[in-house]
Amino acid sequence: MIVICEAAFWAAVIFGLAARYIFRRQKLGMFFFALIPLLDAVLFLAAAADLYRGAAATMAHAVAAIYIGVSVAFGKSMIQWADERFRYYVVKEGAKPVKRYGLDYAKHYAKGWGRHVLAFVIGGVLLAGTVFLIQDASRTEALSVLLKGWSVVLCIDFLIMASFFVMPKKRRNSREL
Repeated sequence: MIVICEAAFWAAVIFGLAARYIFRRQKLGMFFFALIPLLDAVLFLAAAADLYRGAAATMAHAVAAIYIGVSVAFGKSMIQWADERFRYYVVKEGAKPVKRYGLDYAKHYAKGWGRHVLAFVIGGVLLAGTVFLIQDASRTEALSVLLKGWSVVLCIDFLIMASFFVMPKKRRNSREL
């Protein structure tokens, strides 16, 4: 089911971009983009049903909760990012995507970190809720392990974000490349 949902996710992204920029069908493109959180919910419900029926959790089950958190927190900004690049690099329209440096880059990264926190809260609540509902630590260990690992990743991401305020990202000189 995870493979099917992952393939459907990428199909929705590609069809959404193609509908918007190749076929000039904005509403159809939005329809495909709106399918993405629905696919994530289907994946999570399938994983939860599998666990409810007695399966032991794997990382594949845990990924379902992450997908929902990431879709909700990053969905709009990820579509905007893909829009800008598809429009410029594939359709050859619009302005070149902006490269950020210095304080502007640090502020942009901080917004991304805030989205990461939101994704963590949403995914974490789903993971912890699943652990609570199953009431069998031996079957839900993978969910707990992933939540702990994600906590570490979130802390590392915070340190990276803070470092961009202390040591801002600089524009690379073309002669250095």
